[in-house]
Amino acid sequence: MAAAMKEAENVIGLEEIHMERQETPKGQKTFTVEEAVETIGFGRFHIMLFLIMGSTGVAEAMEIMLIAVVSPLIRCEWQLQDWQVALVTTVVFFGYMVFSIVLGLLADRYGRWKILLLSFLWAAYFSLLTSFAPSYIWFVFLRAMVGGGVSGHAQGLIIKTEFLPSKYRGYMLPLSQVFWLAGSLLIIGLASVVNPTIGWRWLIRTASIPGILLILVFKFIPESARYNVSTGNVAAALATLQRIAKTNGAVMPEGVLREPAKERRGRFKDLIHPKYLRTTLQIWIIWLGIAFAYYGVILASAELLERDLVCGSTAPQLQDSGDDPESHSPCHCHLFGPAAYQTMIISTVGEIALNPLNVLGINFLRRRLSLCITMGCTALFFLLLNICTSSTGVTGFLFMLRALVSANFNTIYIYTAEVYPTTMRALGVGTSGSLCRVGAMVAPFISQVLMSASFIGALCLFSSVCIVCAISAFTLPIETKGRALQVGITPPGAPVYRNAV
Repeated sequence: MAAAMKEAENVIGLEEIHMERQETPKGQKTFTVEEAVETIGFGRFHIMLFLIMGSTGVAEAMEIMLIAVVSPLIRCEWQLQDWQVALVTTVVFFGYMVFSIVLGLLADRYGRWKILLLSFLWAAYFSLLTSFAPSYIWFVFLRAMVGGGVSGHAQGLIIKTEFLPSKYRGYMLPLSQVFWLAGSLLIIGLASVVNPTIGWRWLIRTASIPGILLILVFKFIPESARYNVSTGNVAAALATLQRIAKTNGAVMPEGVLREPAKERRGRFKDLIHPKYLRTTLQIWIIWLGIAFAYYGVILASAELLERDLVCGSTAPQLQDSGDDPESHSPCHCHLFGPAAYQTMIISTVGEIALNPLNVLGINFLRRRLSLCITMGCTALFFLLLNICTSSTGVTGFLFMLRALVSANFNTIYIYTAEVYPTTMRALGVGTSGSLCRVGAMVAPFISQVLMSASFIGALCLFSSVCIVCAISAFTLPIETKGRALQVGITPPGAPVYRNAV
């Protein structure tokens, strides 16, 4: 998911777009990709873009959420301890972390579309192999490979961002959350039917189908025009813009498309350049904390249901794997029953509950303040989860937590994609996604190991991290709302365009 590069100085906070004009006859009009995107406006192409690229979230959610619904079964099948179950999720995100940087770098050099296609092929292949895993070790290795492939799905978000007019980004990108929600609900629904009947191996095979189907429709989405023009391929960028204008029934700006100044592309050291250092570090902290909280909530939900930790004890009952002594062994061999799946579905629906308010906050309170508020509320609800209540109360708290952590992800995704120049946007998003996975790698050991030893200790840790992220969000040096996407790193002396809003 993506390391953000924000210019650390206050002046920088208002981004710059520097375009070097090509030699053109005197008086001839020129336009940039940004101006073309804004002139063409929103239309049928963007609806198709939203549906296809947004659907990458369905495949990603199914692969990531798969572990939560498969964990009880592999725990039973291979008689796993807590740390072994937690390790499965950790290695998925380890693979995601390593490949996020690599694929982000490759996407900035060779194109977003190619890397997106490669990542889907990779994830689908290793996901299918996982369903034939003969042992726990093979399962862990193959899921790590799946995590590596899924990391490339972030290029779908980048392609959407680079084609959307600025005034629509704050509305359309949060709406993409419905696809993640759909994927989450789909995998839980499938698990409730497939797991008790034909087993978790068939669940994994079924979960790989959406990703395979999506590969077939990628051909309808072109490579990013911003990427093409940033690499000097102006002809391809112009052809793409003309195609979009035709699809939308709009007209292109008058004149010729001008090529940007040549920029060095996808260099990691640019992320830690003194000009960007403060912003980059703050965004990395936020990404890490959001992922830690998000996957902490998901895995804690599964643990609450699997272990019957609800105070007051009308929690959804779990279905024992049998009356033999092994079902009560230290491996906690239990399977989810219908009521547990129902609770998971209800809490998952929370991910869309605050979406309208999140959209309003992003667009009217601006990115930084909106993120600060939702992170602060997340910290509060983690603490409220410790209140002694019924299963209905716990479900309500989990519902609100899922809504808040989802809003956090919406906002930081938009903010990160907007703050990077085209020459480094994919690397920035990929690097942030990598740091984000560090939080996701730690979360299982808090939700599935520490929580068993100290419930309040685990919740206080989650809450504290969220407070740190809220402070970091509030003090970010740049507000990206209303700002045009930058093409490249601005050379000294280039004009600075102030934030229009």
